[in-house]
Amino acid sequence: MKDGRTRLLSERIAGAGLNVHCAVIFFFLVAPILAIVPLSFNAGSFFSYPMQGFSLRWYEAALSSSDWQRAFANSIGIGAASTIIATVFGTLAALGLSRSHFPFRAVVMPIIVSPMIVPIVVVAAGFYLVYSPLGLVNSYLSVVLSHAALGTPFVVITVTASMLSFDQSLLRAASGLGAPPWVTFRRVTLPLIAPAVATGSVFAFATSFDEVIVILFIGGPDQRTVPRQMWSGIRESIDPSILAVATLLMVFAMALFACMNWLRKRAAAANRSFA
Repeated sequence: MKDGRTRLLSERIAGAGLNVHCAVIFFFLVAPILAIVPLSFNAGSFFSYPMQGFSLRWYEAALSSSDWQRAFANSIGIGAASTIIATVFGTLAALGLSRSHFPFRAVVMPIIVSPMIVPIVVVAAGFYLVYSPLGLVNSYLSVVLSHAALGTPFVVITVTASMLSFDQSLLRAASGLGAPPWVTFRRVTLPLIAPAVATGSVFAFATSFDEVIVILFIGGPDQRTVPRQMWSGIRESIDPSILAVATLLMVFAMALFACMNWLRKRAAAANRSFA
């Protein structure tokens, strides 16, 4: 009895210590980011504490600025187009790589995910060397294709992970009932991997929306996105409206995280229903 109480007490102490440790790490990671949120409501024109008052002037300046409006439109448009391309090609690649008889899988998979591993500066320089002779630099096409290449690995990884737990007997059953491959994919495979595809799409869109290095290499004034606009604002002039935009992006990131969490729960529920 005494040993049981001692063990229970030690488990509680260990659990409390783990919670404190996680809280310290969370504060260490999040505190520098959260520090900019109050400054976005500062009535003054400087990035410093103490605040000179509460004001929404910087949100108004950002949302009413034609430069920021164009940057938001570019980020959403480029992100949507690149996400569609990354989702289609990433899903197809994952379906092929998930087959046990796929040749050279150990070689092809690292090549596909290499944009996640190779330093982004090297990747951006490679894009420039490819697109420059073709005359595609400073064009929407080059930016969309580049962002699609950066987002495809996320789709491949999430869909491939989903295919690892996929019941292949369902495909054999559909084929045995006379369903052609396209019908089998649309009615059996796609509904089961849809949450993973959607999760990869969210990651691909977030990657495109947050990317700045590739834009610096191959983008022009017309392709200026939100990160590129923030980069220019910090380099050329310290504009406090950047803090307002950064706060809005934080809210957007939390919304994406909530969406991915919902998709993960839906995928888990779908797997249990087919188990």
